[in-house]
Amino acid sequence: MDQNIKKAIVRGETSLGIEFGSTRIKAVLIDYNFETICSSSYEWENHLIDGYWTYHLNEMIKGLQETYHQLKQDVENNYGVTLQKIGSIGCSAMMQGYIALDQAGELLVPFRSWRNATTGTAASELTEKFQFKIPQRWSIAHLYQAILNDEEHVTNIDYITTLSGYIHWLLTGNKALGIGDASGMFPIDESAEECNEDMVKKFDDLVADKGYPWNLKDILPKVYTAGEHAGYLNDAGAQLLDPSGNLQAGIPLCPPEGDAGTGMVATNSVKKRTGNISVGTSIFAMFVLEKDLSRVYPEIDIVTTPDGSPVAMVLANNCSSDINAWLGLFREFYEAIGLKPDMNQLFSVLFNKALEADADGGGLLSYGYYSGENITGFAKGRPLFVRSPESRFNLANFMRIHLFTAFAALRLGLDILTEKENVTIDRILAHGGLFKTPLVGQKMCAAALNIPVSVMSTAGEGGAWGMAILASYMVNKQQHEGLADYLATKVFKDAEGQEVYPDSADVNGFALFMERYTKGLAIEQAAVDHFAENWKKRT
Repeated sequence: MDQNIKKAIVRGETSLGIEFGSTRIKAVLIDYNFETICSSSYEWENHLIDGYWTYHLNEMIKGLQETYHQLKQDVENNYGVTLQKIGSIGCSAMMQGYIALDQAGELLVPFRSWRNATTGTAASELTEKFQFKIPQRWSIAHLYQAILNDEEHVTNIDYITTLSGYIHWLLTGNKALGIGDASGMFPIDESAEECNEDMVKKFDDLVADKGYPWNLKDILPKVYTAGEHAGYLNDAGAQLLDPSGNLQAGIPLCPPEGDAGTGMVATNSVKKRTGNISVGTSIFAMFVLEKDLSRVYPEIDIVTTPDGSPVAMVLANNCSSDINAWLGLFREFYEAIGLKPDMNQLFSVLFNKALEADADGGGLLSYGYYSGENITGFAKGRPLFVRSPESRFNLANFMRIHLFTAFAALRLGLDILTEKENVTIDRILAHGGLFKTPLVGQKMCAAALNIPVSVMSTAGEGGAWGMAILASYMVNKQQHEGLADYLATKVFKDAEGQEVYPDSADVNGFALFMERYTKGLAIEQAAVDHFAENWKKRT
């Protein structure tokens, strides 16, 4: 047992990051050296209900409490103390989506997550009105679409927020949001570090004839930047997080952030000309811009770092879900022959098979479209695996093609930045579960993007660790110490990482795959159309 860590826990010299990811709720407790003391997680999944992808409210609360309980138990088992004090806390979640609350704090409609592609009309009209790209998943697009649909709940709105802002509100009672997550609700004015006032007025004018008893500014959360105090854990929040009553109220909370912001922090990518890629159920790449883009692109979102710098974001809705589904099938085979699979070993063996494959994946084709894909213009998706009689169908090619397709839609978006806007990308820092198997994910990513890909030793901790760093920054920074300097000189000063350069054969192989991928989109469209027609007949 490390007595110094035990003393830090007792004194509350720790920071806790909690992140609601698309498939896991994770908590990470760090010490004053930014090392992980304990971590825990809770598996959860979204559901398609009444046409919307959502997560149940009771599952949010259960997952939050179970994740904290596991963490608390690990602290007690490993250090012999009951967790009562924490120096600072931060909450994060998947960006965007729509949570609407009434005056009593009750959800007016189930949480509508980022995965929904149901706001096409609203997003298009607002993009034209603002002359600023408004993606379908942004909160303002969900709100305006609800208005266009004449949904009854809109009149009763008292507050709208994101998932991270909602959890933060439950714990503190403060209607706050970090600027990075806020930039996924509504366009941000970089100089003012708040929602763009001109666009807020344009929105209010747009819906003035509806006679709603609110204006937009009143129902949006207050915007905070990294390092600011955004509230304190109140008695109700402490009881919610730790029903045993051991956790003390009064703990300061930093601004809640989105997974994009915590990913930037976890990969030390908040300075201009830095970039990172995050993989999970979705996949996105972020590049901190030196200058504004020349025009609005449907494939490029403009958001901000947690300290307010503009970022070009390319997000594809689908990434690892189909890979995970196929790995589940292999697990079932193990179990069917009476063996108990080690999932880490299973991932490692199958991912490494991809290194033995033909460079282009042997003529195979796959689309992991569990939901619609914004970059390729699909409102709905159908997971699809395609081969011809001439394809070289073996395990190695099968695995490579599923790793390739995880990056394919993203590549289409990145081409706009590099080819049309001449954005220079020296290298990219990667994090997420796909990179846990050494080298394989990096090698496939480097081939797909044709740039060097680095993975840090901290990458496995992901966004929850990044959120804990933001919480630490709030209470431990020096006066006038910026976030980028704090990360560079303190958090990552001794960080180790591994960089993989693109292999020319892999790059050429991915180019051949992309030719098949773009031509084969007609097959995916046929699958969407045909399945929808037959599903209606069956039901």
